[in-house]
Amino acid sequence: MDIMECDGDIVKVDDLHFAYPDEHVALRGVSFNLCVGEKVALVGPNGAGKSTLMLQLNGILDGRGGIEIGGMRLSRDNLPVIRSMVGLVFQNPDDQLFSPTVFEDVAFGPLHMGLPEDEVFARVDAALEAVRMSSYRDRLSHHLSVGEKKRIAIATVLSMKPKILILDEPSAGLDPRARRTLINLLRDLPITMLISTHDMRMVQELLPRTIVMDDGRIVADGMTQEILEDENFLNEHGLEKP
Repeated sequence: MDIMECDGDIVKVDDLHFAYPDEHVALRGVSFNLCVGEKVALVGPNGAGKSTLMLQLNGILDGRGGIEIGGMRLSRDNLPVIRSMVGLVFQNPDDQLFSPTVFEDVAFGPLHMGLPEDEVFARVDAALEAVRMSSYRDRLSHHLSVGEKKRIAIATVLSMKPKILILDEPSAGLDPRARRTLINLLRDLPITMLISTHDMRMVQELLPRTIVMDDGRIVADGMTQEILEDENFLNEHGLEKP
């Protein structure tokens, strides 16, 4: 299942291995590249290593192998720079929203970057506009619906101006209208994305390329439509045809 060649890789992962302190091996020689502007699905059964991989990409976990983001090799010395380039959006938005108001949540990152006040305000305005939540600027974050919280969580990451968005189960827990709104939003965002999900209908509709993981390995990496047409392969790796 070949994928199209591209000019300019934003992410390069080379022979990545990782085991937890209890000796559970989560990654077994994972290698892949992401092109600038690509929107890619990361799928597989629970325990396949998807979450471990995502946490490696911004240095929360540290495995053995090579990771480059934007041409810069991930190391302890450049961890703050890498983390500003890799925007991680967790499955539960309450893990990212902890300030009283939407404005304060979205401004948190830029403020801690030491940016001047006018730049912080500009970034907040741009991030909220990108997720179509400008009118929510002064709302209380904990009073929002799950779908609204997920969009604000994305805005908190966009305000840091990352090079890539990594999203964990973005459509989980959403009603059909909120799910549709989120899919349309992700389609329109002009940024490289890696989305870990069990929502295979979203994969089919939104993400042209799919990486399949199982037991810590990449078992397929190719065009989404080709992978989804192979029902036997999907069944073998705990996935359902949409």
